[in-house]
Amino acid sequence: MIDLKVGGVPEHFNYPWYITLKNKEYTKQNINLRWKDFPGGTGDMCAALRAGTLDIAIVLTEGIIKDIAAGNPSKIVQTYVKSPLIWGIHVEKSSKFKKMEDLEHAKIAISRFGSGSHLMAIVNAYNQNWDVSKLQFVEIGNLQGGIDALKNGTADYFMWEHFTTKPLVDEGVFRRIADCPTPWPCFVIAVRDEILANNLEDVKKVLNIINAETLLFKQKNEIAAILATRYQQKIEDIKEWLKITEWNAGKPITQNLITRIQNKMISLNVLEEKKNANEFIKNIYL
Repeated sequence: MIDLKVGGVPEHFNYPWYITLKNKEYTKQNINLRWKDFPGGTGDMCAALRAGTLDIAIVLTEGIIKDIAAGNPSKIVQTYVKSPLIWGIHVEKSSKFKKMEDLEHAKIAISRFGSGSHLMAIVNAYNQNWDVSKLQFVEIGNLQGGIDALKNGTADYFMWEHFTTKPLVDEGVFRRIADCPTPWPCFVIAVRDEILANNLEDVKKVLNIINAETLLFKQKNEIAAILATRYQQKIEDIKEWLKITEWNAGKPITQNLITRIQNKMISLNVLEEKKNANEFIKNIYL
């Protein structure tokens, strides 16, 4: 039996992995697939791929493209969630900041450099026509670090996925100033080159299983109630999230898509130079 390590953020996007693991779908294919939560997000997963402690990662598109361009020995094998990610822009509940313009010179909490929270803060600054060279970042590790940083004043605002932070907004921990959607599909699946070279057929089996699950995920009985309970969210928020979220369900990733994303990232100054799209992807569906 082959051992494979897969990881992602502990959020509702990845519940299909929980279902397939619970049902021992991978074991039936002679694959010992072990899941690890990465509350630190894409930056942590990129580091784990580089270190060889993670084989398959469900990562933010912009983060893994930037890290592969910087030498991460991995490839994107498919889009996982093809809809944009909605990033909420949050301040502490009693913050003096009331509107977007107030944040231009404020300190930004990010999970780590190269993470989605870092890159999307740059995207948002470009959207607002701010001077990106003057942005101030404070590295805080994860969502809890963001809560602490805003509370103790070491940072002024923090960007994280809208629906994950919605309970914190409802509780009055955060106040949301605005939303900032990604200008590209939000999550992709990346696999280390070594695994693709030595275990390609096993990777295909893993993808076939998860794609079959995501294809019908939104039609599952009581799925909104299950997700609301598991992730401690209001059922109406989960229903809204399900309405706007679209999984890819196995369509191959194209060179054209990677080129378009690179062009957009370069225009937003979150990627320095464009590379051949083949350096980023492994099309395993040919």
